[in-house]
Amino acid sequence: MEGGGSLDSQIESLLNVEKQMRLNGDVAGTKKAAIDILQLCFENRAWKTLNDQIVVLSKRRGQLKQAVTAMVQQAMQYIDQTPDIETKIELIKTLNSVSAGKIYVEIERARLIKRLAKIKEEQGQIAEAADLMQEIAVETFGAMAKTEKIAFILEQVRLCLDCQDYVRAQILSRKISPRVFDADSSKEKKKPKEGESIVEEAPADIPSLLELKRIYYELMIRYYSHNNDYLEICRCYKSIYEIPSVKEDPAKWIPVLRKICWYLVLAPHDPMQSSLLNSTLDDKNLSEIPHFRSLLKQLITMEVIQWTGLWNTFKDEFENEKNMLGGSLGDKAADDLKERVIEHNILVVSKYYARITVKRLAELLCLTVEEAEKHLSDMVVSKALIAKVDRPMGIVCFESAKDSNDILNSWATNLEKLLDLVEKSCHQIHKETMVHKAALKV
Repeated sequence: MEGGGSLDSQIESLLNVEKQMRLNGDVAGTKKAAIDILQLCFENRAWKTLNDQIVVLSKRRGQLKQAVTAMVQQAMQYIDQTPDIETKIELIKTLNSVSAGKIYVEIERARLIKRLAKIKEEQGQIAEAADLMQEIAVETFGAMAKTEKIAFILEQVRLCLDCQDYVRAQILSRKISPRVFDADSSKEKKKPKEGESIVEEAPADIPSLLELKRIYYELMIRYYSHNNDYLEICRCYKSIYEIPSVKEDPAKWIPVLRKICWYLVLAPHDPMQSSLLNSTLDDKNLSEIPHFRSLLKQLITMEVIQWTGLWNTFKDEFENEKNMLGGSLGDKAADDLKERVIEHNILVVSKYYARITVKRLAELLCLTVEEAEKHLSDMVVSKALIAKVDRPMGIVCFESAKDSNDILNSWATNLEKLLDLVEKSCHQIHKETMVHKAALKV
């Protein structure tokens, strides 16, 4: 190395200065001496010496916290100016080992791990990058900015999804409460509290809270797509749809609203799905895509839907959406759509019939008897419907069995109605008699 002897002698003299300052308890002097040593190594491009000096300075007896913090922050500025990837990784690992277990440089360590994980990911070592990121629990860092914490956790979730580790991805995603995205950030900055650690400003490359909200829900869509949880996917798209930057731009909200409609149709019938369906139909923006409005209208109208007619009408739209969604809607989605239509039709039949033969039910649903019975049984098991099937007689009864109290209550109600009718009839007869007597007298 050029000028090696002079560099070593300069470092030696600075180390003596650093020792004097440290023993005298001079914080500013110690910080300056430590930074000067690192700067000297950097200017001479002595990367190995730089790594060695960082370790030596951090391990000196009674080393000041402020000096270690200043060293780590200074050395982090050199990472992007390293000559090759190996030198960069070595410097990051050195800084990581120095900052490990020290609470006063926990934020710097988190940022170092994030940079190292990014390098690993670029090298194709995604599993290793995910393991690295999971070492850091940023939710416990009091001094880290809220947006930086959220961005870090989202990066952990993304890497787990890339590794197809869906269980860990769900655990990590629960560290973020969706309510945090609705908080008004302008109010928080006006309340500096005394006696508490000062929250650092987030770095410039960290996205805004609303952008993080969009990233969070897009990751959750990836997670729920794995299990084909259509209702949850729909709710995620609904949250993206409510973001102001999306809602103000038709080019952004129309594709999102189309996805909301498709996933609503694919979601199994339950109170949450019904509520979302009605709120979506009330949305004025739906008039911009009338084709989808008519699709949703069919689901809330108590009429039997002909599957072949519906599929012929929306087949092209479905194929286009499947390609737009990057393959998350596949053949399984087409089968699920048919199943949802059959479920809707069974619910419609149960509203109009108290009893019906299985054969007639199959005719109404355009299915074989076996298929009709299977779908009906599945709905009964999932508690979407109350029904009993008399298989020898081939009759389906949609009325639920009443207990003795219900029967007595219905009798009492019927008797009350009957007595009320008798009283009204007597009153009408008495009225007619009085009118007739009055007419005779005249």
